[in-house]
Amino acid sequence: MLGPHACAGLGIIILATVGASSIQAAASMSIISERSRYKGWNSHKLANEFVGIEVVPEIGGRVIQYRLGNRELFWVNPQLAGKIPPASGLGPRGEWLNYGGDKLWPAPQGWVNEDQWPGPPDAILDGSPHVLEIPEARPGEVAVRLTSKPDPRTGVQFSRTVRLQAGITRVVIDATMKNISHKPRRWGIWTVTQIDGARADGRGFNPEINAYCPINPKSRYVEGYQVLFGATNNPTFQTLGDRCLFQLKYQYQVGKVALDSHAGWSATVDGSDGAVFVQRFRWEPKKEYPDGASVEFWSSGLGKIHAYGQEMEMSKDPRETPYLIECELLSPFASLQPGEQYEWRYEWCASNLGGNYPVVDCNDEAVIAEPLRARIIENQVRVTTQLGVLREGWLRVCFLDKRQHLMPGKTRKKVTPFEGVGLDAKETLPPNAEEVALLLENDRGEVIAELARRKILRR
Repeated sequence: MLGPHACAGLGIIILATVGASSIQAAASMSIISERSRYKGWNSHKLANEFVGIEVVPEIGGRVIQYRLGNRELFWVNPQLAGKIPPASGLGPRGEWLNYGGDKLWPAPQGWVNEDQWPGPPDAILDGSPHVLEIPEARPGEVAVRLTSKPDPRTGVQFSRTVRLQAGITRVVIDATMKNISHKPRRWGIWTVTQIDGARADGRGFNPEINAYCPINPKSRYVEGYQVLFGATNNPTFQTLGDRCLFQLKYQYQVGKVALDSHAGWSATVDGSDGAVFVQRFRWEPKKEYPDGASVEFWSSGLGKIHAYGQEMEMSKDPRETPYLIECELLSPFASLQPGEQYEWRYEWCASNLGGNYPVVDCNDEAVIAEPLRARIIENQVRVTTQLGVLREGWLRVCFLDKRQHLMPGKTRKKVTPFEGVGLDAKETLPPNAEEVALLLENDRGEVIAELARRKILRR
């Protein structure tokens, strides 16, 4: 977990219970690490009862798929499915082999000097096989480690350890960038995740794909974000809530934006079925970021961009301009002497929101579409929210007084990451109640997590 800087505002109740019971429960839950086959590739699968990932080391060390149940979230290029790169790491005309999924690149991207990465393509970091190892893992956890070849152009070598625990949809990735050259190097780590933007029936793009990211109130950008590629008036890019939340509304128009987001998360929602994919990271405000950004989004589609030192018009053929968006995180710059390395952690999680909702917040246990609210109506309090959970359990409405004494309410309902959680409950207001909290309990009624908390509004 990323800690308080990644999601402020939640105080976990009964920390000892959460820490002890969840670890003990993990050991008895289903979790696997095994060799697999995925779309014709030799892969390695990590899976628990809720999510699974497919890792293909031969295609640039990609995590090619992340699924919630049977719902696949990542885009995979059907033209390259099952194919491995040639020894050159490039296509027959020297082109990029865009397999899909998720990968690591160095940042910043550019074509001006040697301090910028001019890919893709990149024959080594993106196009060459990675070494897969099985590192030692804690009980109730499985992991794989991927290591790239050393790249003389950038002077770095990437590795990352991907970890999955039992009983929760969270995936933790520890990325490492090592200077393998004989001179100082300065790069950021850039993780690029391609989300499927096609309709479920394959007929065109999905207009219900939306991405969200909080806007930094002290942003260096006038609009809270900056257009890097494509038209500056691209309607794909919008702001919501008095310009506190950025929204990418997929319209198959090409463009890219950068955000110096401080909140530590970005999320993508498919409104057609409520599936949500979240990336989380730690914002480090005193450090410099590539492009000045912690989060970037790419919208694949029609239109023109200036890249690779030239004006480019995107092909109207979906095989060349596929239906997808890219959700990208960037680490701060790391200045490395020869032999030094830099480590950076980020996370994924998945859930279902129950419909076409925005994401307004997230934490270690939930993705929030509608904030928790508690309003007093006569002698009762109405408690409402819409969210997705990361683990299974029983949602319990509870109240707290000024001394944080816990008073359970009557509302208790089964929840799962596969279904959105809509709550609209009326409770008798306990005397001296100051706050309402949503807790997650196991089958024995033991508290395993806190989902949300809010002050009670009194008229």
